[in-house]
Amino acid sequence: MIKVLKKTDANASLSDYVEKIEDILVVITADEKPVAVLMPVENIDLETLSMSTNSQFLEIIERSRRRDKTQGRVSSEEVRRMFGE
Repeated sequence: MIKVLKKTDANASLSDYVEKIEDILVVITADEKPVAVLMPVENIDLETLSMSTNSQFLEIIERSRRRDKTQGRVSSEEVRRMFGE
């Protein structure tokens, strides 16, 4: 579940919000644009979370997807041959 909270309405202490976000994502907005997110991390791999918000990594993924559509994929066997494994 996602809850949207205006920055001007975020008056509780951080610890109060942390106690309430057991299974929800809280998106904090300013001028109707998202500026921050509070979310539980109990079952999340933090490295995956970090990569999913990294603009450089996301651009690499997007380039790979575009290349896949225009040139096709490279199989794992082809990669092994390229690197002599």
